[in-house]
Amino acid sequence: MPEPAGKVADSFETRVRELEKRSLSSLAVHSYETRGRVRAEEPCRLRTPLQRDRDRIVHSKAFRRLAHKTQVFIDPEGDHFRTRLTHTLETTGISRGVARTLRLNEDLTEAIGLGHDLGHTPFGHAGEKALDAILAEKFGRSFHHNEHSLRVVDVLERDGRGLNLTVEVRDGILNHTGENEPATLEGKIVRLVDRVAYINHDIDDAIRAGAVKASDLPRKAIATLGESGSRRIDRLVHDIVESSSEAGDIVQSDEISEAMLSLRRFMFDRVYLSSHTEAQNEHATMVVRTLFCHLLEHPEAIPEKEGEPVERATDYLAGMTDRFALALYESI
Repeated sequence: MPEPAGKVADSFETRVRELEKRSLSSLAVHSYETRGRVRAEEPCRLRTPLQRDRDRIVHSKAFRRLAHKTQVFIDPEGDHFRTRLTHTLETTGISRGVARTLRLNEDLTEAIGLGHDLGHTPFGHAGEKALDAILAEKFGRSFHHNEHSLRVVDVLERDGRGLNLTVEVRDGILNHTGENEPATLEGKIVRLVDRVAYINHDIDDAIRAGAVKASDLPRKAIATLGESGSRRIDRLVHDIVESSSEAGDIVQSDEISEAMLSLRRFMFDRVYLSSHTEAQNEHATMVVRTLFCHLLEHPEAIPEKEGEPVERATDYLAGMTDRFALALYESI
């Protein structure tokens, strides 16, 4: 059924095109000049293609499940620890601010930010590592959450029809991590800000959990970036904006980049791979391995009936929330 006509709908695309021509940088992706979708479809008369992508992601089941997927600490005692959803929202908010300042496309940046972690496993990076290891061990395959995020939006959502997103959003989701850089500056913003967000927010959670103290943080990096999380993020964002504006690309200055890498190394040494989280990671690994083997042995337990067993088991397990995975593990 065609969308109803009206004065606003009839002029919407024209007004957006004129506005973006005046306000966006020549380096930005313009909303009506995307490279299209895998399957052609009728346009929406009151939303640009990129706004439509954003809405499809927000209304997806995978997006809702992010509220119950762990960021770092598995099933923490306390209400203020990050989840995969809060990380996604924080990353997206910062990314939009950077895009706005650089006169790039905020809607494209937002859609990529909201979709970048849709394919993450339960139990954060511990769950991803465990699933990757057992797939390599048993089938010579691998699992990377960025690749699975693309599979979620391309195939798994809408009962196998996928969300049919634009090429630029799909590219940004796939390449927000890994060897390849995104093709757009908007995608590059999300790739860099993702690291800015998770390092600083994970520091906050690690201090809250008692894994580290604020005084333990590397002093040179803190002197460069700031004592508080908000001050560090503000310093990092200002550096991205100024350095990127000068370079015509999304970059950091050498000084700020080194300070951020110093914090990242600290987090891996003292939190991500430390004895404080070792027991949690071991438990997450055991849960993932047990569930995967169980699903292979009992494919009738997987709701989706199409596809080869290993693919069905991977899709089902990767889509689980932490609490669902733990409950299923206890039941078997």
